Amino acid sequence: MQKPSVLVTRRWPAAVEARLAENYDVVLNRDDKPLSSMEFREAIRQYDAVLPTVTDKIGADAFDVAKPRTKILANYGVGFTHIDVGSAKNQGIAITNTPDVLSECTADLAMTLMLMVARRAGEGEREVRAGNWTGWRPTHLVGRKVSGKVLGIIGFGRIGQEMARRAHHGFGMDIVVYNRSLVPAEVLARYNARQVDTIEDLLPQCDFVSLHCPGGVENRNMINATRLNLMKPDAYLINTSRGEVVNELALTQALMFETIGGAALDVFDGEPRINPDLAQCDNLVMLPHLGSATKEAREAMGYRVIENLNAFFSGQTPRDRVA
Repeated sequence: MQKPSVLVTRRWPAAVEARLAENYDVVLNRDDKPLSSMEFREAIRQYDAVLPTVTDKIGADAFDVAKPRTKILANYGVGFTHIDVGSAKNQGIAITNTPDVLSECTADLAMTLMLMVARRAGEGEREVRAGNWTGWRPTHLVGRKVSGKVLGIIGFGRIGQEMARRAHHGFGMDIVVYNRSLVPAEVLARYNARQVDTIEDLLPQCDFVSLHCPGGVENRNMINATRLNLMKPDAYLINTSRGEVVNELALTQALMFETIGGAALDVFDGEPRINPDLAQCDNLVMLPHLGSATKEAREAMGYRVIENLNAFFSGQTPRDRVA
């Protein structure tokens, strides 16, 4: 029996690519650069499955194909707002994602960012590397304590709950939660957390605010100037969700005028393009979308894609089907 043809749009860990090739006729994007809409349109004509990532913008024009061969987009990652889901459905193309397997590593990275910005680690490293450090002194790069502070978590799914676990049980932080749906009482109790009704209720209470909500049109600019003004003047914002959730112009102004204590970002609106004004803010930590960047998580994501493909091509419903 002929193997299904599969296009992998970016390079994956070698072990995952090797396993994928055992059961599929695999074509790799050896240049490891995002594909254009025209290239995606051709791929949907040519391959039985396309395996995209968050860097792939698959809009409606990519699905403008008379007779698509592709039957499944098996996404490498949790978020799928980069895919025009409606157009995929209209063409009868299924979509899967890879939940669960990156929650712990993304929460680890969010904790890293929180500690870095609170303790001014980014500023300190830049100073040392530039050869400008003159030695220890009592007033040098004084930051803020994390232990025992109030952490607000916006979006209390898998990653938000892993963040709460680390913050409460590891650092004794009080947890305040905003979530679109009601969080079961037994889940809140695991972290001694309390849920509030609105983001406006959450922001003024918190020393740190960590974003773990979906991206997309619905949440674009969720954190805007009005909401930033509700934060404490010495509070910090952490974002490991999606770049579009934060209005970067409003954030830049809040950082430059020091109406908040600082921010730490792993994601950016329109990445890899970075708003140059952000780079001028010393009270900002920036990382290049490293949330799931561990060997364990990236391999597990790939194996989850393969699991979804195997189910789909054997006539079963993939457990991670989202459309």
